[in-house]
Amino acid sequence: MNRTLQHVGWALGLVVACGSDEGLRAQQRPAPAEPLALVNARIVDVRTGSISAPSSVVVRDGVISSIGEAPPDGVRVIDVRGNHLLPGLIDAHTHLASLDAARRALESGVTTVRSAGGATYNDVALETLAARGVIAGPDVVPAGIFVRAEIGSAIVADPKLADLLPRVDTIEKLRLLVRINLEHGVGVIKTAATERAGLVGTDPRKQVLTEAEVRAIVEEAAAGGVPVEAHAHGDEGAYAAVSAGVRSIEHGTYLSDRTLRLMEANGTFLVPTYMTVVDVSEAGGDYDVPALRVRGRHMLPRLRDVVARAHAIGVRLVTGSDTSYGPSSLTRISHEIGAFVDMGLTPLEAIQAATVTAAELLRLERRTGAIEAGLEADLIAVAADPLADVGVVEDVLLVISNGRVAVDRLNFEKSAGGF
Repeated sequence: MNRTLQHVGWALGLVVACGSDEGLRAQQRPAPAEPLALVNARIVDVRTGSISAPSSVVVRDGVISSIGEAPPDGVRVIDVRGNHLLPGLIDAHTHLASLDAARRALESGVTTVRSAGGATYNDVALETLAARGVIAGPDVVPAGIFVRAEIGSAIVADPKLADLLPRVDTIEKLRLLVRINLEHGVGVIKTAATERAGLVGTDPRKQVLTEAEVRAIVEEAAAGGVPVEAHAHGDEGAYAAVSAGVRSIEHGTYLSDRTLRLMEANGTFLVPTYMTVVDVSEAGGDYDVPALRVRGRHMLPRLRDVVARAHAIGVRLVTGSDTSYGPSSLTRISHEIGAFVDMGLTPLEAIQAATVTAAELLRLERRTGAIEAGLEADLIAVAADPLADVGVVEDVLLVISNGRVAVDRLNFEKSAGGF
């Protein structure tokens, strides 16, 4: 089957299989991106931290065409009412797999996500749906099947994966799994250098892939033109992964200064997913497992220390939620931004971690991550200066994704009396 047609088939299957009534209502096919002019917007330059006087942003064909010019005739005008305009947020570590989840991400101000892998190719389907305008977004950099020893039920996603059973435990099998992912059109490969933290009975510090094995994954991915993100809590596994050439370390709970210095030298990014460890430590949310709460409480201060040391050493930090944006999820990128500030970043640096720096990690810096002419119109509005109070990003008033208005709360007014 032609790969493009195959992706469309998966995408349509996702609409049927994953679209609850709520999701199907929320994710009606959006109209073609109409010309827009956002006026009276205080534009935040996330590169410099400067904020404009009330100004305008003109959008055509989903792309920012001009900034500061008077709105031309024949465009829809949106009065931002003096609120602050930021680039759409980027979540660099997600497990999106449904239409409802995609909508929840958008509603939180996230207009671009990078998948962190799973057991299906639903992330590839979501990428196709967003690219074709069937859903408003977010844009997706898909990872497909998690490249690790156990693939389990993932064989349902592609029968060729059955050839890798019972375990993906040789370099040849690891390379084959990468190639199968590439055949499905992924934009990144996700692997694991250490055991997971979110399962009872594992040791997240334990190394599970050698440097040679990770290097084989990196080489195979590079042959297909995509980078590798490596799950790694423990230091030895992380050091091996960085030495092998991965683009980012995910989590990094127990990293040493030696590993952080190597990351800085190699240009390796760190996506600490701090708020998901908070989630592990507390009741509710994605990880409502009492037995894991002790582990989470052990990890939290160590990860806080890693983030502070990484920042001091000069490792580039990027926001990631490590959530599926499910109905019980409590974690959002806005929370990660706030946590970064609590751990020593300035508000501007924390916002950069969710915009321009994240775009660079995803190799999308020529498409998104800032409010500049020629970039995609991925925009959010917030009620006050986020550089003075970063908490305002938790309550977005407007979300524009690829030039389409996905969320508009600008006219919302709280009632005077209760619920």
